[in-house]
Amino acid sequence: MCGIAGYIHFDKNKKSDQLLLKKMTDVISHRGPDGEGFFVQNNLALGHRRLSIIDLKTGDQPMLNDDGTKAIVFNGEIYNYIELRDELISLGHHFKTDSDTEVIIKSYEQWGFECQNKFNGMWAFALWDELTEELFISRDRFGEKPLHYSITENSFVFGSEIKSISAFGVDLVPRFELLQLYLAFTYIPAPDTFYKDIYKLMPGHFITIKNGIVNQHKYWELPQIDEDKMCTNKNEVYKNFDQLFNDAVKIRMRSDVPFGAFLSGGLDSSSIVSLMAKFSEYPVNTFTIGFDDKAFDESVLAKDVAESFHTNHHKGTVLPEDLKKIISHTAFHFDEPFGDSSAIPTNQVSRFARQNVKMVLTGDGGDEALSGYISYTGIKLAGIINRYPLAIRNFLVYLSKFIGKLLKGNIRYKVNKFANVIETANLDFVSRMAIKGASTDLKLIKSLTKNIKGVIQVEDYLNKIMQKCRFKDDFYKLMYFNYTLSLPNDYLVKVDRMSMANSLETRLPFLDFRLVEFMARVHKSIKMQKWERKSVLRKTIAKSLPHSLLIAPKRGFGIPVREWFKEDSIKTYLENNLMHLNEYLDEETILKIIRDNTAGKTDNGNFIWALIMLNKKIETSYN
Repeated sequence: MCGIAGYIHFDKNKKSDQLLLKKMTDVISHRGPDGEGFFVQNNLALGHRRLSIIDLKTGDQPMLNDDGTKAIVFNGEIYNYIELRDELISLGHHFKTDSDTEVIIKSYEQWGFECQNKFNGMWAFALWDELTEELFISRDRFGEKPLHYSITENSFVFGSEIKSISAFGVDLVPRFELLQLYLAFTYIPAPDTFYKDIYKLMPGHFITIKNGIVNQHKYWELPQIDEDKMCTNKNEVYKNFDQLFNDAVKIRMRSDVPFGAFLSGGLDSSSIVSLMAKFSEYPVNTFTIGFDDKAFDESVLAKDVAESFHTNHHKGTVLPEDLKKIISHTAFHFDEPFGDSSAIPTNQVSRFARQNVKMVLTGDGGDEALSGYISYTGIKLAGIINRYPLAIRNFLVYLSKFIGKLLKGNIRYKVNKFANVIETANLDFVSRMAIKGASTDLKLIKSLTKNIKGVIQVEDYLNKIMQKCRFKDDFYKLMYFNYTLSLPNDYLVKVDRMSMANSLETRLPFLDFRLVEFMARVHKSIKMQKWERKSVLRKTIAKSLPHSLLIAPKRGFGIPVREWFKEDSIKTYLENNLMHLNEYLDEETILKIIRDNTAGKTDNGNFIWALIMLNKKIETSYN
């Protein structure tokens, strides 16, 4: 796990500058505190910051092939590098190191661009081929590892983070037409970034640069098969899932440094810990973060799991008084606005874990692979609700909203969510996702952004995304939506930035491409049996978990920001600091959002966090 940066001038006579390259890698030193390396040749510059996990002695980068005609900088891990190495040796290749980096070079020599389809891992790499005078830049299938780029001043510039591109000299000019998308999703979806002329390489894609010509290609996409041909054999599904998941965890435990696991107290991370305990010769190091607010705290469940599998368990706590310090640290490591407040506990648990280990396995990707989000239940419920006459549905909405006004706290928020499910049940998929997927009331977001010239409408954007989806059933459409939009742009960005901010590597067994491709073909009736979410996991790996965890309600990795933002000191901080946004968003509406949250009328905590992060990035852009 590392950070990479570099550039190639289209003018072959323009020499690259190692001092400039070093500046580009210095700003991402947190991604690789163990070392640095540079390859500077004519018009090309490749830089690397290393976090040593595998082959500590001979895995330095940039790495060259045997005759020096190929050079690579690589961020990530190829988990099946041992198997690929054996295959390449059988084909006549020789190796000087035990690193997965050399396996990439040899795989490229053997299979060319097709090598990407051989890799089981997470990666972003840039490989220079002197013989063809071509730069080959690749990103993994799901977007676990980031790759940003810009074409500027007759040069192609890239980096793991936007910081490197800014260090090259590219100005950070905000694109305010993206604000409605940001406020709805709480992230800027790829390939765009918040800044003009800076882009993200899409997951499952690669770029080639040759003779000043930049071409982008797709090498992988989520399988989309006929719904009538989905796998419906339960025993076959259970057997294959069990084998695939066991191997996914096992190969991700390959490491030359101490490692452990995030343990949230949910099914996904707990199942991973159960398998790690089976494969490990020593007690597994597990890490969890707790909260004083019991509605958000899962540390008791995490403790049950830790005791069941005899782990070396560590618990930390996030307190509201930490918030102001967290805001600055979090904002710095997200180079563009990023409003998912679960970045806070992810940051804190990463910092906590890094005190003991350099790498952890996490349960991220489990909800996508297993169709485990509550929204899948909502889709099933919507199908039932639509069987009733419109008059009855309208009455239920009215009744739910009326009762909601009489209640307080969590019960009120839950009743309001139920009313929202009923109200949106008869909408088409895009319209429902635009409303239900928005971070707050979509009408409010549109009101906030109504004066922004050329603002991109959420519905228009989602229609464009979903045009490529061949599924007809809303259940499978949601699976496509999660893998295409929310996973790579939200959850994986959060995990990468917050772990690497603390120089910690994270590995995600649920995103083993073999497992994802298999589960994408499993019928919804097996994934969700009656109203049971994650049925496949429950019927296999999770059978060994404590009963307390199996019956626990679903919780996201959330934090009590709505309660924290009610405190007088924090509320004053918000009112004083969010007013920088009034040039772009309506000031009175922002104040209303804060006051409604304080009064407990609506849960605006996550949306307020998104506004804070937006404000920080706008300040940075103009300073």
